[in-house]
Amino acid sequence: MRHVIIIGSGPAGYTAAIYAARANLEPLVVASSVEAGGELMNTTDVENFPGFPEGIQGPELMAKMQEQAERFGAEVLYDDVVELDVDGPVKKVKLGSGAEHEAHAIVFATGSAHRKIGIDGEERLSGRGVSYCATCDGFFFRERVIAVVGGGDSAMEEATFLTKFASKVYVIHRREELRASKIMQQRAFANEKIEFVWNSEVVDILGDEAVTGIVLGSTVDGTRRVLPLDGVFVAIGNDPRTHLVHGKLDITPEGTIWVDGRSARTSVDGVFAAGDVVDPTYRQAVTAAGSGTVAALDVEHFLAALGEAGAPDATADQIEDLPGADAA
Repeated sequence: MRHVIIIGSGPAGYTAAIYAARANLEPLVVASSVEAGGELMNTTDVENFPGFPEGIQGPELMAKMQEQAERFGAEVLYDDVVELDVDGPVKKVKLGSGAEHEAHAIVFATGSAHRKIGIDGEERLSGRGVSYCATCDGFFFRERVIAVVGGGDSAMEEATFLTKFASKVYVIHRREELRASKIMQQRAFANEKIEFVWNSEVVDILGDEAVTGIVLGSTVDGTRRVLPLDGVFVAIGNDPRTHLVHGKLDITPEGTIWVDGRSARTSVDGVFAAGDVVDPTYRQAVTAAGSGTVAALDVEHFLAALGEAGAPDATADQIEDLPGADAA
């Protein structure tokens, strides 16, 4: 029987693990068999995470968070949760391997998944010119013409990164202005390889064995035109990964897991949630990490009330708890 099982290995999951491990809760982190480390594993330069003035690569940051959690006693398991039983005082977590683990508390920090356009050709040509990860697939588009769909920070980062490989990058956006932060906009506008296609949406992706072009529809007058190109990178946002808890936990109208105020407490005693799976607004690595801290402290208080944890003072100011502090 575990004190706590943490499901997810992004900034929220690993920060929760750091705090829980330092509280002698010996957390088990189920990190996923194929997506360990969360969305930052697909990010290049992380320039806004405190403590790294020169920036840090996303995979490196996640590796350091994992190392820090394991240093304090967290156990990381590369497997996938396929079923949860959160009824009653003992929570059960069933894994894809067939193993089952029990705990008094669960932290659900599964993050979010890439949102798809939902159009013809997208699924069929996924991996054949349609991609959701520039850092994963950009190399394959050297001297090719490609498009990035989206208008937020992720889209601008993808487009800017892809100019290292592609000969030309179109940015397709439904509106006539971007949602991205000013600094990300400025970088994209200043890049001579990037061309913006405003007031347009992708209504079809063309090609048999590989992408050959896209059909653009005007959001102003509905007219359509074909834009020849070799690849499409979709960066239109993410959806919280809540499928495991549908019917088990309360979900907000935005699709995130409901939590009680600023806490990590969900609608079920002993189940806590943190990170993008509870945050429809900010969705930053640093806010996810803070959310993981809240979850771990809430777990500590919950277990202490059950008589399960003789944890140190949760309010102690311990600089070692800060994610990435070992790297500084």
